[in-house]
Amino acid sequence: MKAARIVDGQLGILDVPTPEPGYEEALIRISSSGVCHSDLHLARGDWLGVSGIEVLGHEAIGVVAALGPGAERYSRVGDRVILGLGGTGGGYWCGACEYCLRGEPRHCPQTRGIMGTFAEQFCVWAKSLVVLPDTVGDHEAALACGGLTAYGAVKKLFRHQVPPGRWVAIVGAAGGLGHYAVQIAGALGYKVVGIDIGADRLAFVESLGADIAVSADDALTVVPQEVGGVDASLVFSARMAGFNLGLRLLRPKGLFVAVGLPPTSEGNLELNPFEFFARDPTLIYSAVGTVQDMRELVDMASAGQVATHVGRTGALSELDTIFNELEAGKYVGRAIIDDLAG
Repeated sequence: MKAARIVDGQLGILDVPTPEPGYEEALIRISSSGVCHSDLHLARGDWLGVSGIEVLGHEAIGVVAALGPGAERYSRVGDRVILGLGGTGGGYWCGACEYCLRGEPRHCPQTRGIMGTFAEQFCVWAKSLVVLPDTVGDHEAALACGGLTAYGAVKKLFRHQVPPGRWVAIVGAAGGLGHYAVQIAGALGYKVVGIDIGADRLAFVESLGADIAVSADDALTVVPQEVGGVDASLVFSARMAGFNLGLRLLRPKGLFVAVGLPPTSEGNLELNPFEFFARDPTLIYSAVGTVQDMRELVDMASAGQVATHVGRTGALSELDTIFNELEAGKYVGRAIIDDLAG
């Protein structure tokens, strides 16, 4: 079968053996796979301390082709499924530790990620699969990480007592994750300030239902004038400038939700102690979600409340070109690999 591999630091499409499903695993014949910004960072070696990655891809929709021992309790051959939980923590979790029991399986000491969906077939823990209705098409593959990550971030607003009806800023609103967050936050009743760069991207943000769409260059002037600051900032930007902007837009006692992961070369998030004292914000990080979150997100997609904007489709052989276009911001929304054999 065809699969993307990184060999000696170079991305290539190779012929590799078809994997065999192990205990409680399902073999998935992949129909489509989403291209996430984290795949780009891994391919480029952008994150200090993350090395030795050979396989890429963690968002996919496909059909169960075979089951390993014990997997029949959770899945059936022929099920059309989405690979839930994205790249972090979706491959296995114990279900019994303190983190699993409080709904945070990615922190489980035994957690394993999902990585390797840029391939014709892929084995995954059957418990992480969510069956899809026919109303959710194959081009929704990026819901598996991008959509789920956005959904998990918006749900943090409820946990931290930011109720619907309040203003929230979404930094990086036209991006692969941010465009989901605009839709989800609006559907859940929040007032949305969508922030990005460029007239075309801002028009796209408006089309998603944002109440205000504003350039990052103007946000520090427009947002205080229009709404007096936001109750929460959700930062999907993979740039440190986006993190700093999100912090500065907050009202006192606001919630800062970091989602994007900038390259290590951009340095660290810095806080002025006096400004930190004056604003008294709550700072948290949000990554992916749970299988139940994925079920809820699939229900929203089926109901038409959230949809993937596909800015680019292509064959597996085009992956490196798609990475270059993603890095250059050549398209909004998501890229989907919809020909895994090509």
